[in-house]
Amino acid sequence: MDPHRPDEALPSPTVDVVDLHCHGAVGHSFDDADLEGLAAAVAYHRAHGTSRLLLSLVSAPLERTERRLRQLREVIPALPGVAGVHLEGPFLAHSRRGAHDAQALISPTASAVDRLLTAADGIVRQVTIAPELPGAMDAIDALVSAGVTVAVGHTQADHDTAAAAFDRGARLLTHAFNAMPGLGHRAVGPVGAALERDHVVLEVVADGVHLHPVVIRTVFAAAPGRVALVTDAMSATGLGDGNYRLGGLEVEVNDGRPTLTGTDILAGSTLTMERAIAVATAAGVSPDDARYAATAVPARVLDIR
Repeated sequence: MDPHRPDEALPSPTVDVVDLHCHGAVGHSFDDADLEGLAAAVAYHRAHGTSRLLLSLVSAPLERTERRLRQLREVIPALPGVAGVHLEGPFLAHSRRGAHDAQALISPTASAVDRLLTAADGIVRQVTIAPELPGAMDAIDALVSAGVTVAVGHTQADHDTAAAAFDRGARLLTHAFNAMPGLGHRAVGPVGAALERDHVVLEVVADGVHLHPVVIRTVFAAAPGRVALVTDAMSATGLGDGNYRLGGLEVEVNDGRPTLTGTDILAGSTLTMERAIAVATAAGVSPDDARYAATAVPARVLDIR
């Protein structure tokens, strides 16, 4: 068994390309698109390298997210390749919210977690949470007990707080290095906590914007077999530059780079999984390792076999 690939002693995982983090495409956002729009966005990603994906939702008022989850429960069976939902919020740090509406962010109370799980009725597979928020550790317990993969992200947490979340059962780092403290030589932050724990997978957005090529190949070298390529693609994916929306916020896309209007804050990407593999390879990652990060690793996160 290759020690860099910890699941090779188990039955062979799917060779499907799995995207854990995707918000939409071709003008349609998973936050509000109807069935036709959802199908068009999913079909675009499936035509550009993705076999299975999670529908990622940005932070919204709790009632709106509950309503959306109930809607998605009804239509997901009609969407080939959709493996469930990823809630990227609303349990995020204000200081690291990125392209999330500040007014939608809340602490992960027991009531809020229960309401979302009840509305989801099993379709939520992944939740991103800032572990420093009040109630976060208890929320991680509840989500893990419900079979949900917990990701640390959009966080101001230091190393010890992030480490406590991972030791509590979180096992994913949302778009590593982005919307969190960096990997300092003394303050190693959430990235350092993730790197030192063999059960934690690090998401990498290999679009040539979110991470420098040096960082991409360094993460692959530092966490072999524990990197998951993701797109973090938003509704502009597959379209040209212009003005779009992400949740309730205005986004402008220039040269394929989406930012909140009037700022330099990244608002997802216009990436596809086939391009993510190509960008990672161009950064110096071996083709086999890049492919592994798009298939076996994310499949392991969702227990897809």
